[in-house]
Amino acid sequence: MKFLPISLLILALATAAAFAYDPSPLQDICVATKDPNSAVFVNGQFCMDPMQATADDFVFMGFRNPGNTANPLGSKVTPATVMEFPGLNTLGISMARLDFAPGGLNPPHTHPRGTELLVVVEGTLLVGFVTSNQLNNTLFTKVLYPGDVFVFPIGLIHFQLNTGKTPALAFSGLSSQNPGVITIANSIFGAKPPISADVLTKAFQVDKKVVDYLQAQFWYDNN
Repeated sequence: MKFLPISLLILALATAAAFAYDPSPLQDICVATKDPNSAVFVNGQFCMDPMQATADDFVFMGFRNPGNTANPLGSKVTPATVMEFPGLNTLGISMARLDFAPGGLNPPHTHPRGTELLVVVEGTLLVGFVTSNQLNNTLFTKVLYPGDVFVFPIGLIHFQLNTGKTPALAFSGLSSQNPGVITIANSIFGAKPPISADVLTKAFQVDKKVVDYLQAQFWYDNN
């Protein structure tokens, strides 16, 4: 019996390793259970009988009207993920409409499961994202005008701010049917139960009174 050349063996092992990975999760948590009656998700949504599907399952009409920007942030995100648009299930894509009042902000946030591609339709937006610690938390930022497109890599903190004197409108495509949203301020200072002040005072190098003040605020969610 002849042995395979070492180069072929290495190639085979590398190929096996490349394809031996877990699928990306489609929700925040998925605790295993031995009770089938308590099962809710199987890394996504259950599928209906395809013979029962109609054209209505593949249309989303939630972008027809502007979002209500009369809120503390002056912005409104209208998502079209699998939660609002069931026809997206298993297709690995979703969208969002972003409305901004003058000065409106979509605050620093991240999508843990999706890259975002944003196109400006009306107005002027200052956008940006921050890289990970590995790349020294570098800020990439740009002012966008109608027709401009900007990409926010998966998992990185990013934001959009209307710097114009008129309302702004943008649309985003995301590379997951359920990309998730983690708004940084809400998650840190609005967590329930609250994160220990000892943790936050040391992490942010501020006095406990500052942390107490921030945790006492109402952190508005514009999604």
